[in-house]
Amino acid sequence: MISSRIAGSAVVLRHIGRRLFSTSPASPAPAAIYKDHVNTLLFGSGFGSAPGKGTQASLVWFFPARMASTSAAAPAAVGGEDDESAKQDVSAPPTPPKGSKELTSYWGVAPRKLFKEDGSEWRWSCFKPWDTYVSDTTIDLKKHHAPTTFLDKVAYWTVKLLRVPTDIFFQRRYGCRAMMLETVAAVPGMVGGMLLHLRSLRRFEHSGGWIRALLEEAENERMHLMTFMEVAQPRWYERALVITVQGIFFNAYFLGYLISPKFAHRVVGYLEEEAIHSYTEFIKELDDGKIENVPAPAIAMDYWRLPPGATLRDVVMVIRADEAHHRDVNHYASDVHYQGMDLKQTPAPVGYH
Repeated sequence: MISSRIAGSAVVLRHIGRRLFSTSPASPAPAAIYKDHVNTLLFGSGFGSAPGKGTQASLVWFFPARMASTSAAAPAAVGGEDDESAKQDVSAPPTPPKGSKELTSYWGVAPRKLFKEDGSEWRWSCFKPWDTYVSDTTIDLKKHHAPTTFLDKVAYWTVKLLRVPTDIFFQRRYGCRAMMLETVAAVPGMVGGMLLHLRSLRRFEHSGGWIRALLEEAENERMHLMTFMEVAQPRWYERALVITVQGIFFNAYFLGYLISPKFAHRVVGYLEEEAIHSYTEFIKELDDGKIENVPAPAIAMDYWRLPPGATLRDVVMVIRADEAHHRDVNHYASDVHYQGMDLKQTPAPVGYH
């Protein structure tokens, strides 16, 4: 009896051993292939000749050949192997064109294809069509907050002093100057939004929309930088300077916002006033022909919905209008704090439309 069971084990392993640990899909097989060998292994060579087919069949299906496979089983055709409709249902998806990459994910978060109004495919992943807007270039560029309080004067002269090394270093190289300016200008909105976000979580309260407004400002400033990267490439020492200045300014502004949000927002308001002045000088250089008025980068055309044929001058115009908007928002935020209120008590000016 023992020898017959050992022999039966060898037969069973020969038939199903390769299937137990296979990683490829298994095709359906009739129970009769395995039934006799399993019965011989369990009960000896004489088992199976007597009636009782139901019991033997049920034992067979306790050992499915797919039990150790790591891949999905192929679906069985309802109408048999020759059922054409079943074959069409399980057909593989069309192969993507050669050279293209198609991302598939179990999590189902792959981005869908987007299209512009003219039917062409949307090419940007850093922003979406609903993030674009037409800038209001009619905004008043001459507004200025006259410093009256002690903190206002400290904020004003701090910004004026910061402008001195910038003028010495960049002089009239406005393309690189704009890149440096935007690497700094994108920091306050992120820091302020982050701190308001944490405060909202700690105090279980709404922010009045100010978290979104400040993070929106940071993203808008970053898009300015991405645009100027298409116009001028920074040198290695300018990149090193960006790393140094950003590290110092981030930590200084972080501490400043923790100590006095009204002072921090006032500093940003004055920074934006200086940005307006710098971009105005940039436009004068373009008008005088000292800087080539090249076609607008594609990213700027889509982000600000610029008309066909737009140039670098048009790009600088809309960026200057954005800076004027940031000026107004931050001076307004500082005024809210000066009047003894929290930002959450006043609706945030969200959007650029």
